[in-house]
Amino acid sequence: MHAYLITAKPGRLHRAAVWAGRWALRALALTVMCALGSVVLVVRCARPVINYAATRAAWLELWAASVTGIGPVGSIVGSQLTDEFIAEFHKARSGAPA
Repeated sequence: MHAYLITAKPGRLHRAAVWAGRWALRALALTVMCALGSVVLVVRCARPVINYAATRAAWLELWAASVTGIGPVGSIVGSQLTDEFIAEFHKARSGAPA
């Protein structure tokens, strides 16, 4: 049994405001989901371009190292960062409760 059966029933203006508020919230949620979906799509589509650019940058670094005689600095820094990331990942993974 609803409370408004005993007391006053909500007016038309109140019910219309509640209806408009619900639909506004649904529209806002749909807009946020579409925006997030668009961001995810752009990032996923850009991934092959980023991979290609990284491959070309690594090739350019190796070419420059062979021409100048200076060792490839990026690969040294990159390998150290990778080792640090792996160590952190395994530390976090082994410390996590099962």
